[in-house]
Amino acid sequence: MAISTLQKLASQISKSPSLSLSSRTVIARTSATSAARTTSAKVSDRIINLSAIDPDGNKQDVIGLTGQTLLKALANKGLIDPASHRLEEIDACSAECEVHIAQEWLDKLPPQSYDEQYVLRKYSNRNSRNRVVNKHARLGCQVVLTPELQGMVVAVPEAKPWDTP
Repeated sequence: MAISTLQKLASQISKSPSLSLSSRTVIARTSATSAARTTSAKVSDRIINLSAIDPDGNKQDVIGLTGQTLLKALANKGLIDPASHRLEEIDACSAECEVHIAQEWLDKLPPQSYDEQYVLRKYSNRNSRNRVVNKHARLGCQVVLTPELQGMVVAVPEAKPWDTP
């Protein structure tokens, strides 16, 4: 009972507009991880199976854990360079953190924060004044894996020219 009360409180706190994005992310990760621990002590019960489409169009199976970010799961699979995002915070984002998520899964994610929208617009098209963001674009560091995302399909876009060494 104490755990469910704590999770409800964390949910209410994380929706507070006065919190920074990094604080909300930490709260979301902590509550997702604690929820996974309370339901089962087995790691196998925390596994989230995902499908990722790489820039060449090949489908790859990706395994993540509840409470882990999508970025971490994709980096572990080798689809995103871990050096492109050192801190798993929005301040360290680059265009390589961007992923495209299928519509049916977007509806299961929390809405984008202002900071996430800003970063996506910043990197969407550097040559255009009117930077239109793909409606399926999200930052991998801002998507925290939950059991509801089991089977999610994401696409890793081709690296932007300004991010290529």
